[in-house]
Amino acid sequence: MNQEAIRNAGRVETAREEIVERMSRLLPEDGRIDFVPGLLLIKSSVPSEPVQSLFQPSFCFVAQGRKRASVGGEVFLYDPFHYLIFTVDLPVAFEIEAPSKELPYLGMSLNLDSALVASVIVESGIRIKKGDASVKAMNVSAIDADLLDAVARLVRIAETPAESKVLAPLVIKEIIYRLLAGGQGARLAHLLTASDTRRISKAIGRLREHFNEPLKIEDIARELGMSVSGFHHHFKSVTAMSPLQFQKQIRLQEARRLMLGEDLDAASAGFRVGYEDPAYFSRDYKKIFGAPPQRDIARLRSSLSA
Repeated sequence: MNQEAIRNAGRVETAREEIVERMSRLLPEDGRIDFVPGLLLIKSSVPSEPVQSLFQPSFCFVAQGRKRASVGGEVFLYDPFHYLIFTVDLPVAFEIEAPSKELPYLGMSLNLDSALVASVIVESGIRIKKGDASVKAMNVSAIDADLLDAVARLVRIAETPAESKVLAPLVIKEIIYRLLAGGQGARLAHLLTASDTRRISKAIGRLREHFNEPLKIEDIARELGMSVSGFHHHFKSVTAMSPLQFQKQIRLQEARRLMLGEDLDAASAGFRVGYEDPAYFSRDYKKIFGAPPQRDIARLRSSLSA
């Protein structure tokens, strides 16, 4: 190992230790802090049931512990030496792996604002190849010393609220630049209005808004100016799911929320989200959540009251 690599390894370890120390002070108990819009610091010392939800584009970092993200049948693991990034709205199930009182999970998530990403791309002059637009939206990458330094400064600012309003946006801008410089340009381009994949983001927005209606691929593709086969291929290359699979995920998440939060029975929840056949709804539900609706909701309620 050369001297530069040794220095960088030392910087990574020093920055990580600082982040753990400061987050432990900021979060003496399990919970979360949202000290600037779009930025969450999280601590958890107990395992949590992996509940799937729709998340907007984010950069996610683990200071201590390990986390698992599942989407479209794929599993992404990340830890203090790797970060997770996704650049379109995705239905993701997050799960913290084996936290404890002695070694709690400490992590952060930062929403990626499209206007800010566009600004940094323009200012940086970093060129993004148009042919890279179909790169998959979610990825785990090794974290480098420069990116981790910026994360450490962001957590440091959280301890000085008076400074955060001015300084946090500057550091967030640097984090986006470090992501760009570190090879995430093709993914971050998903957030640009000029990007081909922006059309997929529009399709995702439509599916989210009209999830309980019959899916008409031909109509969506025509509105986006794409062929049906091109839309289907591009959608799956970005989200790791077909449009139908994506719609099912949204429907089943909403049905789970209705049963858990509004005490609807399975048949009523299924009908509300667009299923006409209760047996078909129950079968799809079990495929996604691992248990039939009634058993899954009972398990969730039990874990929440524990």
